[in-house]
Amino acid sequence: MSEQHDPWTSQAKPVEEQKKTGEPEQWMQAWAKEVLLEQRRARRGRLIGGIFRGVLTLAVLLLVFGSGKQLLSPATEVSTSGEHLALVDIKGTIEADGRASAVQVLQGVERAFKAPGAKAVVLRINSPGGSPVQAGQIYEGVVTLKKSNPELPVYAVIEDLGASGGYYVAVAADTIFADRASLVGSIGVVSGGFGFKEAMERLGIERRVFTSGENKAFLDPFTEMNAEQRAFWQTVLDSTHQQFIERVKEGRGERLVNNPQIFSGLVWNGELALEQGLIDELGSVFSLQSRLGLERTVNYTPEPNPWQLIEKRLGTAFKSALIELAAPSY
Repeated sequence: MSEQHDPWTSQAKPVEEQKKTGEPEQWMQAWAKEVLLEQRRARRGRLIGGIFRGVLTLAVLLLVFGSGKQLLSPATEVSTSGEHLALVDIKGTIEADGRASAVQVLQGVERAFKAPGAKAVVLRINSPGGSPVQAGQIYEGVVTLKKSNPELPVYAVIEDLGASGGYYVAVAADTIFADRASLVGSIGVVSGGFGFKEAMERLGIERRVFTSGENKAFLDPFTEMNAEQRAFWQTVLDSTHQQFIERVKEGRGERLVNNPQIFSGLVWNGELALEQGLIDELGSVFSLQSRLGLERTVNYTPEPNPWQLIEKRLGTAFKSALIELAAPSY
């Protein structure tokens, strides 16, 4: 068969001609296209694999828990009959989407106040603080519930840390306990960031940001903040700090010593905090329980049910996979 009628030879011929003519651009384009296609195939594979693993995990959990009804219902509560100490945990950062959000904490506090066998409510705190809004809402909620239930004393027990917003919440209690080594206080407000304007100029990078309102982007780390904007932001922080100070004075009253350093943002250990009037006694939940003569404690902190935890984890996994699939490739 002649070369003219050989389809394999005729198809290969342009490739040979490209090699001879010295045009590598088409080869590079073909190679880049193949790499791009391979990346997309790999992302699709990871997405499908993630979905398969999620479905498999869910199926296993449904088998373990039977029909799945247990996943859809909250855990059975501990019996609240009989005298007991009603605990509500405030752990970790106080933030709207966290376990120490105002909604979560106040739900637990309300349940604790309504419990028929509760003889005292205890806010067990181990928090570095967080959102002043969430901390303020918890404070106001606890104070309101105290007014509606004056027969129930409210204690705050600080464990490792009751600082900033964590202490803000504590002062809503009638009495504050802490360990001698607990960290207490940090009555202040902080707002931090970085300024990259000069670094960008040295790198030759131009920042393009469009606003309607001359101060809309004054906290942008890539643009310069002028003196007026700095003064304004300091006013906002000072005002928020004053709100914090007023709540502490409202909650602690004359128990505070006359020391301006208390409101400077300093953190004290439990022993020194007692001297400053920031806490009332050194102790723990156990010592309080012994003092009140209560043998039982019941924890009223709301816990997410298992189905919510699974849903959140699966949702996060699917979201990550979809983001990766939609991401551009170069």
